[in-house]
Amino acid sequence: MKKAIYTLASFAMLLILTSAITGDDIITKEGNTTIVNTTLLTKDIIGYQSPTPVKIYIENKKVVKVTPIRNQETPKYFQLAKALLKKYEGKPVNKIAKMKVDGVTGATMSSDALIKNVQIGVEYYNKNTKK
Repeated sequence: MKKAIYTLASFAMLLILTSAITGDDIITKEGNTTIVNTTLLTKDIIGYQSPTPVKIYIENKKVVKVTPIRNQETPKYFQLAKALLKKYEGKPVNKIAKMKVDGVTGATMSSDALIKNVQIGVEYYNKNTKK
């Protein structure tokens, strides 16, 4: 009986640790692609009006694409700012933190928030995936 209780307790602990490792769905997988969703990581990083979370798609330790997630930014200006996300495509994840990406004139706050989202998301990826 004691062995069964210890086994059950060990299994429960394993489930808890596994859910903590996945970061509440911050990092997910779709085939060979790892996706980092910055919604929970960067909820305090505000563009002009709202948080500006992104999804970062990574394959073979390189960024494939970065897409913005729904937000409350002014669409006209956010459209300008999100163009900078293309600058990350094809870049190795170990180089993202040192990249100098210029914000978009007229959408500076949104640009800065997007850049910070990508940096934090990739940093999280680097710390939470196997090397």
